[in-house]
This record gives sequence, C-alpha cells and structure tokens, in this order.
Amino acid sequence: MTTVEPTVPEPTVPGPTTVEPVASEQATGVSPYQHYVYAYPHKTAYRPLPERPPLRELWAAEPKDALSLYLHIPFCEVRCGFCNLFTRIGAPDGLTGAYLDALERQATAVREALGETDRVRFATAAFGGGTPTFLTAGELERLCDIAEHRMGADLRGVPLSVEASPATATADRLAVLAERGATRLSLGVQSFVETEARAAVRPQRRAAVESALGRIRDARIPVLNIDLIYGIDGQTEQSWLHSLDAALAWRPEELYLYPLYVRPLTGLGRRATAGPDPAWDEQRLTLYRTGRDHLLAHGYTQRSMRMFRRADAPPQGADDHACQTDGMIGLGCGARSYTAGLHYSFDYAVGMHEIRGIIDDYVSTTDFAHAQVGHPMAHDESRRRHLLQSLLQAGGLSVDDYRARFGSTPAEDFGPELAAFADRGWLTDDPTLVRLTPEGLAHSDAVGPDLFSPAVRTAMAAYERK
Repeated sequence: MTTVEPTVPEPTVPGPTTVEPVASEQATGVSPYQHYVYAYPHKTAYRPLPERPPLRELWAAEPKDALSLYLHIPFCEVRCGFCNLFTRIGAPDGLTGAYLDALERQATAVREALGETDRVRFATAAFGGGTPTFLTAGELERLCDIAEHRMGADLRGVPLSVEASPATATADRLAVLAERGATRLSLGVQSFVETEARAAVRPQRRAAVESALGRIRDARIPVLNIDLIYGIDGQTEQSWLHSLDAALAWRPEELYLYPLYVRPLTGLGRRATAGPDPAWDEQRLTLYRTGRDHLLAHGYTQRSMRMFRRADAPPQGADDHACQTDGMIGLGCGARSYTAGLHYSFDYAVGMHEIRGIIDDYVSTTDFAHAQVGHPMAHDESRRRHLLQSLLQAGGLSVDDYRARFGSTPAEDFGPELAAFADRGWLTDDPTLVRLTPEGLAHSDAVGPDLFSPAVRTAMAAYERK
C-alpha cells in the first residue's frame, strides 16, 4: 500500500464516536486528515494533451544519469474496501500475458526515446500496483527481463522495491524476486486482527499473514516493510498495539502506518455518510501518536508521518519510497512519468468498469512514443512541489539547498503559507531548515493540501470522477 493515490477530500465513513475532538483541532479549525499527498500534482489535475508531445522531445534535455524506473501491474486478487489505486480484481485468461506484451512494447519505445545508451542509467527501480506478485513466477521473470533487457536497468545493482500481498507472497515468486535483485519487499497487512481486516474489507486470516511473513524472511530479501492502517471501525488503542507488536515480532526493517481514508468509488466509499467527523479525526490522531511513540520506543526512527525505519536497517537510497523527483520513468497504464516540464501518464480512474476499459485500451496500444495525459510543470509549480515533498519528510528542507536550486528562499516564495504553519505550531524555529515539528508531522495530511496552487486546486475540483 506504500503508493496509495490521494484524491480530493470527500465525506468519510464515521469511525468510533466515543472520543471528543482535541483542543489542537478546535484551536486551528483544521482537520488533520484532508488527504494523503505523496506526489504533486495528483492525477486528478492531469488532462489530455492535445498536442501529444513526442517522448523523445520531452526527454531530450533531461539528465539521464540517475533515473528512477517504476513498473505498474494493475491486478489484485481482491480489492480492499479503502483502496482507490488503479487496479482491477483478477484477470481473464491471457490478460496478464497481453499486458506484459504491451509493457514490453512501451519499454521499447521509451528506451528508444531516451537516446544514447551510455547517457542513460537507472539509480532505483520499483514494481508496484495493484499487486505485482499477482503475476506468476514466470511472469515476474518476464517483468524483470523487461526492466533489464528493454530498459537497461541493472536490477541487481540498484535498490529494487516490490509490493506484495500475503496471499501472493508465495515461495516461488519470492525466489524469483530475490534472485533478480529485490532489496525491499513491502507487504500490505493493514491489521493482524481478523475482525478489523474484515471491517476494512480486507478479509484474511492471521495465520496466512504470518506464513507469508515467514516465507519473506526465508527468501532473505534485505528489507521487509509492513503496512498497517489505523482508524478502522472498531479499532482500539489496545488492538492497535496488538497489531504493532505482531508486526514488531518479525523485526521489519520498515513500517508504514497509514490513517484510514474512505474515498468515492471504493468499497467503503459506498457506505459513506455525509459531513465531517471530528471524533474519527481524533481517534486516528490518537492512534497515530500511540503508534509513533511505540515504534520510537522500539528502536525505529521516523522518516515521515507514515514511514518508520529500524535504526540498524540497511540503507535503501531514498528515505521514502515515493515518487518525489524528476527523472521518473513509469511503465504501465497506471504509472506516471516526470520530466522537469511535464508530468504525464495514461488516463486515470477509480471505478472498476472504467479501469477495465483503460487496461483494455493499454493492451491494444501500439504507439507508446507520445505522452497522452499530463500536467505542465511551470516554474512556480516546481518550487511548490519541491517545498511540499521535502517538508513532508521528517528531515525537512535546507534553506541553502533551496536557494541554490531556485535562487530564492522558501520564505520569499511561500511566506504566507509558512507563516500560517508557524502560527499553528507546525514549524520549528531553525532558520537553516524548513522543518515540521512533531505536531506538524502529525498534521502532514493538512500541511500538504495547504500548499497546493490555485491552478491545481481548480483542476482537481473540476475532475469528473470515473
């Protein structure tokens, strides 16, 4: 679940209603849970590109010596109730093979567009979805071949992160990933309490989860990440600590703690009731603090609101496995690519019927040499994105680094926004860093949306959900 997509804030399913709103929320008037920002701008701000610019032109002047490669597999064995990722349940006979055929055609076209071989190098790689391990072991071999032989990525020489579910983390699939160079395996568990898993429409047996974790450890992939969710209906501090301790028993190198969101067109979204729910906000905030403090006490360091790393874990490159920089090559119908001047992808949807149609269109595509849907990145948007995605990391943003990059300071470019954060107690007083306080980190999902530009807000609001 590490790459869950954010959406425009929407009414949510109420959680437990036994806790009163916190004073901090009453004082600021800001809900701590507006939406999850891991990439800016979100795809709901993307629009069709009438000129369909050639990829060769888009990448001609881009640095290519430290690119990131992301391969998207849009299939899952089940769709969780909270999930708004671009994915479909199952695949008719032949569809995964046809999808890999299209992925190979796209990789061939993109690699040609990048130009000379000696100028192109990939520094990181990731397989996401969906669930990449929905593919069979043989299909995972082919996926790795596409990354290596078509794109030229050295999977054994760079950090390679792969997402999986307990049911698909089988020994044969894990053996392929380990042999082909996977350095990180992210397992979406969400809860070790079976009643909570059912409440989140993620039905699974605790024994099956534990078996999957055992197979992952047996595969000796260096970094295990476990995703957990707080704010599930019926969840308590005690049951939350139970899930955390169950995860800690496996000594995962990383843990991601996600607040539950309920979005339109998802399984839980169909049950949503209108209106804000301050009690649910407070319940999630309480569970966040409980989880944060528990992990810090057990030798983990906090890298962002969601991400915690064991102090002795092997380094993995970027602190947060998110799409944060230019130079991103995304392959697959749900992937996005980033150049300095344009972010682009294919069409976006959450509803199952529309997703199936987009996948079918992708599988039949023969021309992958042009960008189809995207959002131009004006200079102001590039500054805003850099600030936003740096600020949401625990380390914050170096003022000197920002000045070297843009010729100005964050305060000069975003004074009113930063002043508002400071007034709420969300920024530290360090003049050399723009960094969130612990309370600011807790409110990351309010900080991020506050930094969206008016143009992006307008585009997101005008997006027609499908």
